[in-house]
Amino acid sequence: MPVVETTAEGELLGGPISNEPGPAGAPVSSAPETLWGSRFAQRMQRIRASMIRELLKLTENPEVISFAGGLPAPEVFPVEEVRAATNRVLTEHGTTALQYTTTEGYRPLRDLFVRHMARYGVTVGPENVLVTSGSQQALDLVGKLLINPGDRVLTEEPTYLGALQAFNAYQAEYLPVPIDDEGLDLDALEKQLRAGPKFLYVLPNFQNPGGVTLSLARRRRVVERAAHYGIPIVEDDPYGQLRYEGEHLPPLVKIDAELHGCGGGERGFTGNVLYMSTLSKTLAPGLRIAWVVAPEAVVSKLVQIKQGADLHSSTFCQYVAYEVARGGFLDQHVRRIRAVYGERREAMLSALARHFPHGVRWTRPQGGLFLWVTLPKGFDTMALLDEAIREKVAFVPGAAFYPCGGGEESMRLNFSYAAPDVIEEGIKRLARVVQRKKEI
Repeated sequence: MPVVETTAEGELLGGPISNEPGPAGAPVSSAPETLWGSRFAQRMQRIRASMIRELLKLTENPEVISFAGGLPAPEVFPVEEVRAATNRVLTEHGTTALQYTTTEGYRPLRDLFVRHMARYGVTVGPENVLVTSGSQQALDLVGKLLINPGDRVLTEEPTYLGALQAFNAYQAEYLPVPIDDEGLDLDALEKQLRAGPKFLYVLPNFQNPGGVTLSLARRRRVVERAAHYGIPIVEDDPYGQLRYEGEHLPPLVKIDAELHGCGGGERGFTGNVLYMSTLSKTLAPGLRIAWVVAPEAVVSKLVQIKQGADLHSSTFCQYVAYEVARGGFLDQHVRRIRAVYGERREAMLSALARHFPHGVRWTRPQGGLFLWVTLPKGFDTMALLDEAIREKVAFVPGAAFYPCGGGEESMRLNFSYAAPDVIEEGIKRLARVVQRKKEI
């Protein structure tokens, strides 16, 4: 390899780059996209930019009312509490909070998650908990752990776009199961379980993108049938605490523990469900703190994988998150979030009822951040998005959430980010776009 010299200021020394072939026979000046494109791993053919992330770029214009991203409302971020916690951490734990830590995560934070799971009726120990850099990393680690190229993953249809992005990187195929207002269609689920998927990925509470909740009867049936066929379940629960009406339902991991008698104690935590959740929706997404609960043997493998990814999640952020969350503050804060988001959900449901034309249907979520709109047959919400952007309102077209195609007549709307008066105006704008298309 030739030595490249630099000046003291870091500027490259030497003349223009030669076009003469290098040792491998390829011209050094080949177009970067051509040269590098041939070097990418085959898995890159399945990886695409997130439509949601791209839409967020379009909606940086303050005139655009965005229902696209799954953004928490910034006005409910506990800024003062985070500031105070940061000061405490730096004053009392500065040298350790700014140091490397264990891959498993800051022990007091993991203990806090253990106590949180106990409130759900799930008995685990800190050895069953891994802290991750957001739930997106948890999904990536699970994909790396479980998916071989060509393995089939059973998902809801529609399902979370971020999970599809994570699993696509490991060349997964999909067995989708339709959902209705009570969640997974059990007849379709039975058929797909017989096909032998590697695992079932499900969001039982206020599903992203559909907003629907898996009913208690179906939860029990899903856990029973998955166990019968020997198919593990990956339960993604980012919104479980954000319920605005109805009664709390037990997570699948609890139902599974009861079914197998594996909820902790001398035998330890075992079972068929891997559970994950996050502080992004209840504290602040910028901290990038999530956690996985799994049998110790699974956690140990996830730890090894995470060591190759980032060694550990931010020590400092874990300390700050723990300082903010401990002492009961998080419970108080979640109650405030529920009040704010519950009001915004009602504002969006009311606006849809007033302004959208006949023939349009939407879900009524009991919690979470999203609802799902289905337009009459013949609509294409991808094409509709262009006109919506011109009207300065944005949403996510439904096709992005379908792993095997479909969903062209649907869209996902977020109600947590915008204030009620802004929601009213945004739905008016979107209704005008839908009405014009309907009349063509």
